[in-house]
Amino acid sequence: MRAGKGRNYIPAFFLLFAVEKFVLDALLLLKCELYMPLEKLRAQLQLALQGMLPCKEAQLRMAPQPIDPRRIAAKVPEDHRKSGVLLLFYPDASTIFFPLIKRPQYPGAHSGQVSLPGGKVEEGDPDVVFTALREAEEEIGIDAGKVEVIGSLTELYIPVSNFLVTPIVGFLDHRPTFVPEQREVARIIPTALNYLIQPEIVKQTPISLGGGQYLETPYFDIAGEIVWGATAMILSELIQVLKQKGG
Repeated sequence: MRAGKGRNYIPAFFLLFAVEKFVLDALLLLKCELYMPLEKLRAQLQLALQGMLPCKEAQLRMAPQPIDPRRIAAKVPEDHRKSGVLLLFYPDASTIFFPLIKRPQYPGAHSGQVSLPGGKVEEGDPDVVFTALREAEEEIGIDAGKVEVIGSLTELYIPVSNFLVTPIVGFLDHRPTFVPEQREVARIIPTALNYLIQPEIVKQTPISLGGGQYLETPYFDIAGEIVWGATAMILSELIQVLKQKGG
């Protein structure tokens, strides 16, 4: 995707430091043991999620530029809505995977985007963990009762939709049989964890806001899809957590 002649978009140099830092972290991760058994990943993440997380600093490395000041405000708006997404790890052969989903086209802020399974907290949901599991079961057909939840990454505020998203981290000890909910999921994308940390999949592109305006946006190139925005920011923190635990 390119900006046409005469259009205004945010210059790429705003992103150079963040993307270069991200690539350096990815190169360090390649030296770590990410081809580990599921049990070892679960133990390491569980320990990491109980400690100090890298938080917004890690998230912002994959944030569209210029950064919306509402993302880094000390407080989110009082009228924000809550949502939960599920980062679900499972084994397949000797590799650890997690699913991403592609939303169908619809009139809305996140139409056609790639995300983690999840959705908004509904009346009657006891907590955001329940929300993330319920939504994942509805969207991709997993058995929520078999998911072992070990914690969560840092909450992330999405200004365009006014959602405060909590990324819940869970594990299955087997490869699930995915069944996409056709109205909400156009495609399920099983993603290998060791693929996520390959530095060559971190790229950048101008994303149109309409009216000739663009955001210069870092993204993950996964299965031919542009994984950007909140999902990329969540995955950026995950990578930083893995880097810290990997030494």
